[in-house]
Amino acid sequence: MPLPLTPPILPMLARSAPSVPDQPDDPSTPGTATRAWVYEPKWDGFRAIVYRDGDDVRIDSRNARPMQRYFPEVVEAVLAALPERCVVDGEIVVAQPGDGAGDLRRAHLDFEVLSQRIHPAASRVRMLAESVPASLVVFDVLALDDADLTARPLRDRLAALDRLALTGPQVFATPRTTDAAVAREWFERFEGAGLDGVVAKPLDGAYQPDKRAMLKVKHARTADVVLAGYRLHKTSTADRPLIGSLLLGLHDDAGQLQFVGVAASFPASRRAALVEELASLVVQPGTPDHAAHPWGAWQDPAAGDGTAGERRPGAQSRWSAGKDLSFTPLRAERVLEVGYDHMEGTRFRHTAQFKRWRPDREPASCTFSQLEEPVGYDLASLLPGAPGTA
Repeated sequence: MPLPLTPPILPMLARSAPSVPDQPDDPSTPGTATRAWVYEPKWDGFRAIVYRDGDDVRIDSRNARPMQRYFPEVVEAVLAALPERCVVDGEIVVAQPGDGAGDLRRAHLDFEVLSQRIHPAASRVRMLAESVPASLVVFDVLALDDADLTARPLRDRLAALDRLALTGPQVFATPRTTDAAVAREWFERFEGAGLDGVVAKPLDGAYQPDKRAMLKVKHARTADVVLAGYRLHKTSTADRPLIGSLLLGLHDDAGQLQFVGVAASFPASRRAALVEELASLVVQPGTPDHAAHPWGAWQDPAAGDGTAGERRPGAQSRWSAGKDLSFTPLRAERVLEVGYDHMEGTRFRHTAQFKRWRPDREPASCTFSQLEEPVGYDLASLLPGAPGTA
């Protein structure tokens, strides 16, 4: 690809911020900001650096792994919508229609469906590309024709993006605003559509690959969950076992404990201490407690993927093929509080953060009903005409 930028290029990243930053001239907080920002929705999909040189298209993941074979319909859309020679930064997303409950259940992003596209079988990829087509949301232009734009300020790169007039139906320029109040409204309003928060970018900033030169503001919530097992850390040994992650559950309306995700990121000393702390709860194979464990049948192929109406840990997937997903079951008697950003269906979208033990809570009281469920959104207003939004 004889482009002014040679792949692979790692994308520019963001560091966490507690709130949407104000503009320098915001009269409510004078003097608190030192640079001008542009705000964008934080999309929940696959980050993508897209290179086009004539009929040749390359789509790289966040880790610079080519993805174009998994998204043939996005390649076709890029050929139809982007200039013949360019490099852009964006996000591949899949939109799903609502569930028929009126305006409160409109189209939403579906990361779980998107993740199914990373599949070794070309026939499976083609089927999904036709039945659940993905879209590309572009938020930066890194090169255009023979010009490398990465050293130019973001305001210049956004002007180049505007000139591309990307309005769908499968390649869009991301909505953006310089109004902090609008960004805060987006943060509250569009979470239910599957958006992950808000990103703030300095308008005078150059593009800095693999540097955390932007800000991201994500939703933060807590939930009380049931501890029902753990996995050992990859550095664990027989002489020094270390816990890698705690397996978390919530009770559904039928009283079944559904696997909702894990809590991890403990210091090494804490990992060792947790092994001792939880030793009395370990369920031994062949005992009545093991037979009664809510996830005792985790090796059943239909048990872990939701097809049997249940979510249990341990099922292999396209992401985990060959990985040891076995776990140590625990009597489901302890409750802990965790922090999470948002849900993806019936699970935590990202790893939860351990907050504290809750000895005052009964496991049976830990249900999905405690979770906040944002409902005021309209993804179609952000991606008008995209597949899945009609």
